[in-house]
Amino acid sequence: MVKIPVAQQRLYKNIFVCKRCSLKRRATPKHIIEKRVKCRRCGRNEFRPIRKKT
Repeated sequence: MVKIPVAQQRLYKNIFVCKRCSLKRRATPKHIIEKRVKCRRCGRNEFRPIRKKT
């Protein structure tokens, strides 16, 4: 499988997943660490990075 760098960036860069409801949200890592980003669905501010598919 050929990995295109532009596509990889678009799919995985700055995307985080809510730990409670699994909503994907695009934000900067700085905002996630400072807990300035809230989930649109459940209102929590705990996120994890999206897992890359192999």
